[in-house]
Amino acid sequence: MTRTTRTWRHGTAAAALVTATVTASLMAGCTSGDRPSDDGRGQTHSEPGHPESPNPTSSGPVLAVKIDNVPAARPQTGLEAADLVYAEQVEGGLSRLMAIYATRLPEAVGPVRSARESDLELLGQFHEPTLAFSGAQRKLLPLIDRAPLTAEPPPSAAGAYYRATDKAAPHNLYLRPRKLVAAAPGADALTTGFRYGAAPGGGTPEKSRTVRFPSAHFTFTWSADRHGWLVSMDGTPTVAGDGRRIAAATVVVQYVKVRESRFHDVLGNNSPYTQSVGSGRAQVLRDGRAFDVRWSRAAATDGTAFTTADGTPVNFAKGQVWVLFAKA
Repeated sequence: MTRTTRTWRHGTAAAALVTATVTASLMAGCTSGDRPSDDGRGQTHSEPGHPESPNPTSSGPVLAVKIDNVPAARPQTGLEAADLVYAEQVEGGLSRLMAIYATRLPEAVGPVRSARESDLELLGQFHEPTLAFSGAQRKLLPLIDRAPLTAEPPPSAAGAYYRATDKAAPHNLYLRPRKLVAAAPGADALTTGFRYGAAPGGGTPEKSRTVRFPSAHFTFTWSADRHGWLVSMDGTPTVAGDGRRIAAATVVVQYVKVRESRFHDVLGNNSPYTQSVGSGRAQVLRDGRAFDVRWSRAAATDGTAFTTADGTPVNFAKGQVWVLFAKA
């Protein structure tokens, strides 16, 4: 498939790069409740993680949206429709989210905020994803231009964004997803390597888990009624637009290397680089239990495998997955 990435800083289309070139660019950047019986791949969904009918080929790329996660940005819009939510550390020890949409597109998503260098490595696992973000640090723009994705900030897709009136800038920029992608591509576009099915044996009962960043924290509380983990961020319940609590079917606490990058924000604070390629330990929370596992991702173009100590692949519960990148 021919890549049609908009080079939004210059107004011209960037040529597609072969995988080896992209990988080299990314490495250069590194220097500065259901219980399913299948794996959930190749199917469309009416809501995150719930298969309905076969869809052997993807109709397009996933939509990835960078979402603000400071108190002034909450409650966010459209998180409940995401198939996958990544939480990463940004400047000052705060957190930011990346929501991935493949099986359902909400009417709106936001507040939308800026991209980071780590996002390019993370998004390498998807085939030419569409990335919605508010902007980026000037020196990062060339790396975004060369990455195998379609960059869609406001300058290149102004009609897809709007400013809400209930929040103050910069926490009020929202995206209309259908202005960027015509339809949800389906579960085949989720090339994360995640497997969905019956829970592994063992594990330990878990009622609640808190994951801390230097200046932010996430708490997941098991709800038997919802058969999911109720999400709270910085002590505040995470809710959808209708006020209902967001509940993740699976939570992954993935311990990774978090180091300084070569980029800084306008105040001079270093932008942390979260390394999602490599291997290490993780915990998978599902069905009210916690499982100690290993994670591995050999290259930026690969998905991430989660296995038990004996190498057995670990299945996730069907439904929304949250992945928190905690510092190893």
